[in-house]
Amino acid sequence: MKFSHLSDCHLGGWKDDTLRDINLKSFSKAVDISLIAGDLFDIALPSIDILKETTKILSKIKKYNTPVYIIPGSHDFSSSGKTMLDVLENAELVINVMKLNDNKLGFTVDKSGIKLAGFYGKKGSLEGSEYSLIDKVNLESENGFKIFMFHSLVNEIKPYYFEKVKGISLSDLPKNFNYYAGGHPHFVYCKSHNDYGKIAYPGPIFPNNFKELEMLNCGGFFIVDINDNKINERYIKLPIKEVLSLTINADNKTFNEVELEIISKLRNNCSDKIVTLRIEGCLKSGNSSDINFKNINEIFSDAYCILRNTNKLLSNDFEEIIIDTGNVSDIEHRIITEHISQSRFSEEIINNAVHTFDKEKGDGEKNDDFEKRIIEDISKVLRL
Repeated sequence: MKFSHLSDCHLGGWKDDTLRDINLKSFSKAVDISLIAGDLFDIALPSIDILKETTKILSKIKKYNTPVYIIPGSHDFSSSGKTMLDVLENAELVINVMKLNDNKLGFTVDKSGIKLAGFYGKKGSLEGSEYSLIDKVNLESENGFKIFMFHSLVNEIKPYYFEKVKGISLSDLPKNFNYYAGGHPHFVYCKSHNDYGKIAYPGPIFPNNFKELEMLNCGGFFIVDINDNKINERYIKLPIKEVLSLTINADNKTFNEVELEIISKLRNNCSDKIVTLRIEGCLKSGNSSDINFKNINEIFSDAYCILRNTNKLLSNDFEEIIIDTGNVSDIEHRIITEHISQSRFSEEIINNAVHTFDKEKGDGEKNDDFEKRIIEDISKVLRL
């Protein structure tokens, strides 16, 4: 018996069309006798275009009589109970192995005889408190080769950079399973644990944000081979496009110098690549908006796409802000008051703009619709 274990597909998560396409290609390459441990989609109700492409890929797999087992992840989950996974299951394209009845999880038996059970993930890791309610007796006493699918971070094995992320205890998982197909945290892990068999996280099939592109470059999944109840796993990378990551130190440089440095480092080096530009430091003169990124994009139009991050790019055009501790609202008010003279907008307009950007995406709201709503609201505030 051989299967692939993938998770955190987040289909439709990128707003950039080119990166959405890479994400779908990664998914298409990975699914083959698959366990998808949550977050197939980036939101519970994805766009029609993403749904069409996903069903097209899953339909090809169905032609070969290949089952795709799945559980809902935190991004698939909706408080309203509506999720596209139900639509896919009704179309017999996937099989949801989470079968919860009276606090008992049932098993799904594959044609190979392998038994699968699973538990969903919720936003904010709220599923953690529900593990204690599960009756684990039937799960742990069941005979045969068993796989448990889950979508939670296990505290005992999380890396240091996930230290502040809420997770579950290893003891929350039912014991005596051979393989634990995990999802949710975006890192790669597979090790055996006493009483628990192999616990595996394949990470995302494609990086889901700027930082992940820098750290991971590409996504991947596990190919798991079961022979005489022995498990051999192999991690498969999905380098659909090469990633070139550059960090530019802007300290004591003009915006022109920064622009020339970017051009110099990209020249003859970025054809058909995903380029990430991280620019940080304090400019000697000018600000981030003075850097002609449009010109950079035109010069290097042969790059697959160019992404930039200027969150830590500062300017001497604003005086140093000295504040003591306080709540976020007080700090925001103090910053606005201190620098209102340097803005062409009134304090009332700026406060309304800050309030607009604080708005959150609604339950089931598509990324494009949310962005459109924010743009419309901020345009009204700024009277554009």
